[in-house]
Amino acid sequence: ALVDGPCSGVRRQAMPFKCMQLTDFVLKFPHSARQKHVQVAWEKENINEKWTGTRWAKKIEAREKKAKMTDFDRYKVMKAKKMRNRIIKHEVKKLQKQSSKKA
Repeated sequence: ALVDGPCSGVRRQAMPFKCMQLTDFVLKFPHSARQKHVQVAWEKENINEKWTGTRWAKKIEAREKKAKMTDFDRYKVMKAKKMRNRIIKHEVKKLQKQSSKKA
């Protein structure tokens, strides 16, 4: 397959399908179109905005953000999770008490 990413910095090259993960985004342009025409079609269809809205892109961004975390950031996340779980546990116990009184 011929791969080209005019707005993402990927230069035009041949690549086997085994090494790719395809998305649902499809561009229509003539066979053997120049990179300028591909870029116009890319921008017309707003592929970059569509990509950033996908779960796949969000997962990649979250993974990168997590990898860049410092030790103190990980500590803050741990404390926030503990606090959230404590609040949830407290509310669940309240609801269990109410349901046991009604029954």
